Amino acid sequence: MPELNPLLRRLTASAPAMALLALTIACGQQIPEPPTGAVDADRFLYDRGMEELEDGHWFQAREYFQRLVDTYPRSENRPNAKIGIGDTYMGEGRVDSQILAAAEYREFLQFFPLHERADYAQYQLAQSYSRQMHSSARDQSMSHDALREVETFLRAHTTSPYRAEIEELERAIRDRLAEAEFRVGLFYHRSENWVGCLLRFQHVLDEYPNYTRMDQVFFHIAETYRKVGALDEAAPFYDRVLNEFPESEYADDSTKRLAEIRR
Repeated sequence: MPELNPLLRRLTASAPAMALLALTIACGQQIPEPPTGAVDADRFLYDRGMEELEDGHWFQAREYFQRLVDTYPRSENRPNAKIGIGDTYMGEGRVDSQILAAAEYREFLQFFPLHERADYAQYQLAQSYSRQMHSSARDQSMSHDALREVETFLRAHTTSPYRAEIEELERAIRDRLAEAEFRVGLFYHRSENWVGCLLRFQHVLDEYPNYTRMDQVFFHIAETYRKVGALDEAAPFYDRVLNEFPESEYADDSTKRLAEIRR
């Protein structure tokens, strides 16, 4: 019989040891079982899961919560354990974890829409989408998804303690969407596609009136009108820069442009 390749022989010889090591690791990760005969075994799992969650032990916490969800379908702790699973994914902080967290919160809301913690689940769902958003220079589909979940929260939970945070998140998302739209308009402006850039800038005015950098939109709208000789249309937007954003980086140029127009 041909002799085994030396590398294969070493791997074969070490296989039992590797198997033993894997078994040891797996056993080390097993969560403790509820006390034998315990009446509140589901509560035991939930409490231990919460302890691990508070300590930032995401995997261990998720194991407790998942055991409860799978083993005790009628437990009153099951909805909270479902949220706990989502929280463990949120805690891990990775993009793929945010996707898994969103799935858990959405499933919770489908099965327990009237639960007392539905506002928290919707809040976390919105947060999970917001953590997947790209910069304003990239695709904004996740920003639109995050805004949809924020708006769902605001419609459904008018008195929630999380409302102030969600309102702040809404402003941040809308600002990002407005910035992305402005960037496209600015590209058209530099390409001298005057109609295209005006349409983009007008969209920012219509859809995102509270955009925090509206001074740059006003200024570039004015510049676009000036470029095509529509000075009567340009002047009001230079005025808006000066009146609404007197400290703007565009204030000096707006003053100069107005002086030229009025001469």
